[in-house]
Amino acid sequence: MDEPLVAASTITGLAFLIGLAFGFVGNKTHFCTLGAISDVVNFGDWNRMRMWMLAIAVAIFGTTALQLAGLFDVGRTIYAGNRVLWLSNLVGGLCFGVGMTLASGCGSKTLIRIGGGNLKSLIVFVFLAIGAYMTLRGLFAVWRVQLLDPVAVELSHGQALPAFLASQGMAPATALALAAGMVGGLLLVGALASRTAWRTDLLLGGIVIGALCVAGWYVTGHVGHVAEHPETLEEAFIATNSGRAESLSFVAPFAYTLELLMLWSDRSRVLTFGIASSLGVVAGSALYALVTRSFRIEGFRESGDLVRHIAGGLLMGFGGVTALGCTIGQGISGFSTLALGSMLTTAAIVAGAALTMKVEYRLLMRGT
Repeated sequence: MDEPLVAASTITGLAFLIGLAFGFVGNKTHFCTLGAISDVVNFGDWNRMRMWMLAIAVAIFGTTALQLAGLFDVGRTIYAGNRVLWLSNLVGGLCFGVGMTLASGCGSKTLIRIGGGNLKSLIVFVFLAIGAYMTLRGLFAVWRVQLLDPVAVELSHGQALPAFLASQGMAPATALALAAGMVGGLLLVGALASRTAWRTDLLLGGIVIGALCVAGWYVTGHVGHVAEHPETLEEAFIATNSGRAESLSFVAPFAYTLELLMLWSDRSRVLTFGIASSLGVVAGSALYALVTRSFRIEGFRESGDLVRHIAGGLLMGFGGVTALGCTIGQGISGFSTLALGSMLTTAAIVAGAALTMKVEYRLLMRGT
């Protein structure tokens, strides 16, 4: 009996709803990785960082549950391959961290701010998309492929932590549960150790954002997964740009969104999970802004601020594609696969942002 083929519109429709919820909750709870890092570096306030840690923990536990139930396989993602592109992860992550600091927010925050009426973020979106596209297929792609991607470590057992444990003789299911329990448990304890972490907005933001990343894996990795496509007779993941299972990520989808708008008459350019989820974030944020009457049009006040945001967008586009993700794509979705590359990228993003904040503070003090 032939396996029923799910419609691409079903996948993109679910992606839009996932993005809608992300944008609404993200705006309501002020979920922002850059804000979390800034709060820690500048004020010693860990509350928003705890929200991000909680989201990662929820994503890890949820993704692990999907795997144990046989509903999803991380081996069919871009994160869990045998090659650890450690130089690309570190360089890309650092560039992304610097860029999001200059641009006043990462990819997801850019979409949330667009929904709230921020025209500055619209400029960031455009230049992030340009930078991402140049890194996927243009000038920056040549540098990435020739200089960065060849520097890698080959692991026969794969780069996901459970695969490493299984290679030591442990049963795969046990290795998966143990790795998720160790990493996810550590993050969960760190997120909820303080009494201040038990606030409604912090719990709401962390739990919902993490769960939405799990939902993304379920939609593309199970609902949209076809073992044998009737036309190609090969395994397929419906309506994904990578041709593999995807979850929330906000760098490459910017490039594909811009490409779709520019080449609309080209029938080979279609709506995908990444594009639909990104549009959903804007819609969800706009919905919250309109309901709470917080929608405000905001633009640039000086040319220096414009240049700063353009540079930040380009750096995020280059860094996000080079590192295979952003604070959400690698920091939550990728991290939920327990892949070494995702952990390296996440650490590099945090380091790049924190370092930029320190440099900016010193420059500010010298100028006063």
